[in-house]
Amino acid sequence: MTDTSGGVRFSVGEFSTPRLTFAEDLAIYRQAGADGIGIDAALKLPPDFTEDLARFRDSGLAATFCFPPVNSVLPGKLPRGPEDPAGRVKQMCAGIGAVAAFDPVCIVCSPGPYRGRAEAEAWPIVVDGLRQAARAAADAGLPMAIEPLHRTLAAEWSAVNSLGKVIDLIADIGEPDVGIMFDVWHLWDSPDVRQLLAANVERVIAVQVDDWREETRSWCDRVLPGDGIGDVTGLLRILRTGGYAGWLELEIFSDDGLFEQAFPDSLWAQDPAQMIRTGREKTLTAWAAAGE
Repeated sequence: MTDTSGGVRFSVGEFSTPRLTFAEDLAIYRQAGADGIGIDAALKLPPDFTEDLARFRDSGLAATFCFPPVNSVLPGKLPRGPEDPAGRVKQMCAGIGAVAAFDPVCIVCSPGPYRGRAEAEAWPIVVDGLRQAARAAADAGLPMAIEPLHRTLAAEWSAVNSLGKVIDLIADIGEPDVGIMFDVWHLWDSPDVRQLLAANVERVIAVQVDDWREETRSWCDRVLPGDGIGDVTGLLRILRTGGYAGWLELEIFSDDGLFEQAFPDSLWAQDPAQMIRTGREKTLTAWAAAGE
């Protein structure tokens, strides 16, 4: 295969293969040509992950964008951690210290959804919690990224749904080494995304690549880069022109019955190695086109 990487490296987020074990992820990602793995500690790692850490170190993969077991200040759709924000932040900070053993590119944390709280009440809770998480990450020698999610996910996943909002949040947190995770699926149709992205590329420390199905059937229905309408190449062009040269991580949600629906064309139901190979080729091809 022609090298189209342009200096970036390709990784895979673990939710792209939710049916595999951590050990299987390591083997298949490497086999499929990935250089890294984005670890979601709550998805596949046990509380004592000593053996998994040893497997990881033997795999030849780098750890990229990693989520601690509790990764949002306020509770969201997935049942992770206690309900009260103070307890969640305490567990989040402890989890950051544990996941740091993988030496990831960054830690990823989220505000979570407001769920009935007015923003005037929720915003200070979120800012304080993420400030504590950023300090825990800094103590471990790691930057922290905050990922704005698509606006349709505000009620159950996260109340921060645009680049403008996450920039405001980072300013209020006021800690160094806090940046943005830019996910194409979440932000392709965010208000003023191209202008804001061009003006803030230096804040982007993590990029996840995927695409928006033209007729999206649920929050769990992404397609591979270039197979949808999200203008993957155009957004990557802004990042590349602005100097981004970090990791490109494939993250595919494609329900096979694990969540609400079982789509007959689910990417999760395909051979995972082949799906990742194709995803890698499409990601790097889009990146190469972004440099033309």
